[in-house]
Amino acid sequence: MSNAASQLDTGILIRRSLFFLILIILTLGNLFVLFRGLNSPQAMDQAQIAREIARGNGFTTKMIRPVAYYQAEKAEKTTVSLLGFQDTYHSPLNPLLNAAVLKLIGADDADAWQMGENEMVYPLDRVIATVATLFFLMAIGVNYLLISRIFDAKIAGVCAILMLFCQTFWEYSLSGLPQMLMLLLFSCGMYFVYRAVEAATEGRIAMTPAVIAGVFFTLLALTHWVTVWIALGYIIFAAVAFRPRGIVGISVLALLIIPGAFVMFRNQGITGTPFGTAFLTLYNGLGSGSEVAVMRNIDLSAEPLVLDGLISKILRTTLLQATDIIPFLGGIIVAPLFFLSLLHPFKRKSIAMFRWAILLMWVSGAFGLAFFGISTTNLDPNQIHLLFAPIMTAYGLAFVSILWSRLDFVASTPMLRNVHHMVIIAICALPLVLSLPKQVRVGMTLRDRGGVPHWPPYYAPALNSTTSGLKGWVTDKQVVFSDQPWAVAWYADRVSIWLPPTREGFSKLETVAADLQTPSVGILISPSSHGSGPISEVTNRYKDFAALVLDGRVLLATYPPGFTIFDKSPKLQEIAKRYPYRQPLVGMDMVYYSERAIRSKDRSSN
Repeated sequence: MSNAASQLDTGILIRRSLFFLILIILTLGNLFVLFRGLNSPQAMDQAQIAREIARGNGFTTKMIRPVAYYQAEKAEKTTVSLLGFQDTYHSPLNPLLNAAVLKLIGADDADAWQMGENEMVYPLDRVIATVATLFFLMAIGVNYLLISRIFDAKIAGVCAILMLFCQTFWEYSLSGLPQMLMLLLFSCGMYFVYRAVEAATEGRIAMTPAVIAGVFFTLLALTHWVTVWIALGYIIFAAVAFRPRGIVGISVLALLIIPGAFVMFRNQGITGTPFGTAFLTLYNGLGSGSEVAVMRNIDLSAEPLVLDGLISKILRTTLLQATDIIPFLGGIIVAPLFFLSLLHPFKRKSIAMFRWAILLMWVSGAFGLAFFGISTTNLDPNQIHLLFAPIMTAYGLAFVSILWSRLDFVASTPMLRNVHHMVIIAICALPLVLSLPKQVRVGMTLRDRGGVPHWPPYYAPALNSTTSGLKGWVTDKQVVFSDQPWAVAWYADRVSIWLPPTREGFSKLETVAADLQTPSVGILISPSSHGSGPISEVTNRYKDFAALVLDGRVLLATYPPGFTIFDKSPKLQEIAKRYPYRQPLVGMDMVYYSERAIRSKDRSSN
């Protein structure tokens, strides 16, 4: 008996050691070999806000959305400075946590963490990604504890392996988006929800764990506003399931309202609306255009929120979430089986009751996304289905395990009892495993230079260099228009205005900048615009500035001698006269149109 126990302990030790070894290899490999820098506009935007917080400038931004300036100017009834511009788009928690890390490592110093001449990836990108990755690894641990408590260590171990080999989780970890912090907070909240469910099914008062869960869901809402819908789902469940009836729900609602009221009061003072610029993300779900279109307009009335066919829009987005549920849940094929597990009569009351809490929160979140929009594109910032993937996977695995164990040939052959786990792991890990060899080869080619950048559209050296890049050509009291202002704000550390679609909007912001003694000195064009789709889409998206956006591509296509269209467009001739000097940063794919001629080693006085 002791020999069997010893062998069992040895087997567990070997498996756990192997798991942690793979975890360390994947973590270090992703961060130091495969890492290519941040590749999400929202992640870069939050990162530069975090740096401003670390500098003691408050929740300010160097990325100016024209519509945000329109809101601020309308609220203040006067010209608003472009320096120290208040952000009301992002939720505060992720930038605040990143700010603490940036302050700790000295990244608040403008001259610190400068890219070396041979570096291709911005060092602070790796810092932001490391923080997100640590949240992911902690979330694996919390989910292991939660699932072990619900089911057993075997199912918890398989779920941990599936999370570790899930390519979608790694993509979000390395993107710098707040999803991994959200996953950690959601998992912690679910752990205490289950503790509360256990107490309720045993006839005990569930107040303490239920309220602690509410604290985590409040923090979750402060990480991404759309997760308020998940919190509302929990409030409804808590009000019905926990005694005394309604008290827990009201308590959690109060926890949610208190910080929310503070944020809304701040937004009201800055933009004249309690929901700030973040409210305009409704255009993704309900608008006739898109969030990007409304953000680039200087006048909100130019992009009215048309609610015609509201019901059909909500149904369409809801249907999208249903049909694409597997990729939304990280490609883990057993996760959607959670919905079939709702039909199974689990013996333990806590397991049976907890799944209804999960379902209610998921339905509530999906309903919220029907308003605010979600897509199947990689790194969608509204992706909250991913938070449910681990716990839904656990229920799906439990359901499959029950069915598997009832098969006659499995019952008669003990060696087959865990085969279904192996098959599921192999299928789910396949995308990551198949992509690794190519990624390693690419990553190793420029390992000495920090890795391969996400080009196109991002090339940090062109923006961060103080000798041959945008940071050296523009002072911190000057402004640049750009089609990727988030990258300019993060890498060049300069104020950047998102290029408006109309000449009138551009001229108004240019005049505002000049009047505030923060003049516009150039326009940066990158693949973020001309590489964003077919020419017809680019032309429709950039309207008056289509000739500017496509100028570099046309010049390259007709070279020699090279034909330009920026200075020949009737709408842009005056603007072309103010910014006549083309400075290629990455061939003609990334071009800086400057008001002055720039020598290759020019450096502005900062």
